[in-house]
Amino acid sequence: MQLTLATHVLHLPLRDPFRIARREDDRQATTVIVELEAAGLTGIGEAFPVAYYGETVATVGVVLPLLAEALGGLADPPTDAATARAWLADAATVMADTIGGHGGARAGLDIALHDLVARGLGLPLWQLLEAPATVVPTDFSIGIDEPAVVAERAARAADFPALKIKVGGAADLETLEAVRGVFAGPLRVDANTGWDQDEALRLVPELERLGVELIEQPFPARALPQLRWLQERCPIPVVADESAVTIDDLEALTGVVAGVNVKLAKCGGVGPALAMIRRARELGFRVMLGCMEETSVGIAASATLSGLVDWVDLDGNLLLARDPFEGLVMDAGRHWLPGTEPGLGLRWREDDTLS
Repeated sequence: MQLTLATHVLHLPLRDPFRIARREDDRQATTVIVELEAAGLTGIGEAFPVAYYGETVATVGVVLPLLAEALGGLADPPTDAATARAWLADAATVMADTIGGHGGARAGLDIALHDLVARGLGLPLWQLLEAPATVVPTDFSIGIDEPAVVAERAARAADFPALKIKVGGAADLETLEAVRGVFAGPLRVDANTGWDQDEALRLVPELERLGVELIEQPFPARALPQLRWLQERCPIPVVADESAVTIDDLEALTGVVAGVNVKLAKCGGVGPALAMIRRARELGFRVMLGCMEETSVGIAASATLSGLVDWVDLDGNLLLARDPFEGLVMDAGRHWLPGTEPGLGLRWREDDTLS
């Protein structure tokens, strides 16, 4: 298979500052859009680099050509859906065997290949994957800030079925109290490894009182004994994110936490995420489908799997001041609607300079 690869590095301002418990740029998202051409077909993907997982724009720029070269050994994409699904799984294996880690870069090519193949078959991606048409609505995430500021943003997002509040700052309880004052629905808290055990144990009764429905990654990624300790003492589900990067992390998390957060940019794309969700279910985990601050490309690819999970946190494109893509549709209930156009069904906005 002859692949032609093009990339676009985008620096996209965020609608509001989005601060989490560890140091990251809270005012803009930097992502890499991947465009592929093969066998007369085209596809688009997104490689979102996260330094915490060892990726930057520079590493993505080095890794993508290596992966594209490795994929050149595959035959051209098949022309029937069943064979195409097997071909896409083979492509994911080729990329994983070519270089370890680099989930964001692999996701960029994996998403583009899925889009390309589905377009060639004239099928929306969710239909190619035989994913459910009935999907779970997304929550909306709000970063760390002064409690009154977080509450004001929560009030603006009050039509979402649930809010995910970033914690791990100096005023977590005050922030959650302020949010509860303007929002009556379920709250989800995400500490991004920012708590210690004493703080977590002190907060758990208050989180119960405030109607928090899950606690995401309270402790460092490798602190599995501490995560187990908290889950044993906490009636609220603890969900592993930074501890659950790929399918290979799941076995060690059994009996440790109640749930895992699957993200395409961590595990390597649509195919690896689907496999990870299925394995997590076999092991008895509840599953969240999450994202980075991605454009509609990454969100649309993730949304094809949103009928397979318990919790959906696919709001990255909504955090951007301007999404450079159009075609992804959300209904009034905050569901990302399964598309009817082939592939991801996306296109560059007409007024975008890269269109």
